[in-house]
Amino acid sequence: MANVVMNRPVGEPWPKATPEIEALVREMIGRVADKWTLLILEVLEEHGTLRFTQVGERVGDISQKMLTKTLRQMEFDGLLTRTVYPVIPPKVEYALTPLGLSLSEAFCPVWEWAQRHHAQVMAARETFGSAPGAE
Repeated sequence: MANVVMNRPVGEPWPKATPEIEALVREMIGRVADKWTLLILEVLEEHGTLRFTQVGERVGDISQKMLTKTLRQMEFDGLLTRTVYPVIPPKVEYALTPLGLSLSEAFCPVWEWAQRHHAQVMAARETFGSAPGAE
């Protein structure tokens, strides 16, 4: 089915989805549209299994509270596993599940798009002037 969707002619409507699928898509877009989820997906996809502090360091500029919240939500959604080792001090590791890896793969085109069109976006922003709402 994915190939049918991917090969959909421009201007053709998307295949009709069930209300359950539409609800899940809306929910997941809301979840992954959050920059922290996307960045954590990228970090874990690129580096594999990491400890909490390693995830935070590689994501950068994220509070511990937001990192904890995002990791818990991703675990709840089945995107990553959290492994707790019974040692002192506690050792906790995070890794993407196959589901998380597949979602990461789905967002690879966004990174590729950004790389291909970076100069165009920067030129458009320069032409526009200040950032929206910065006046």
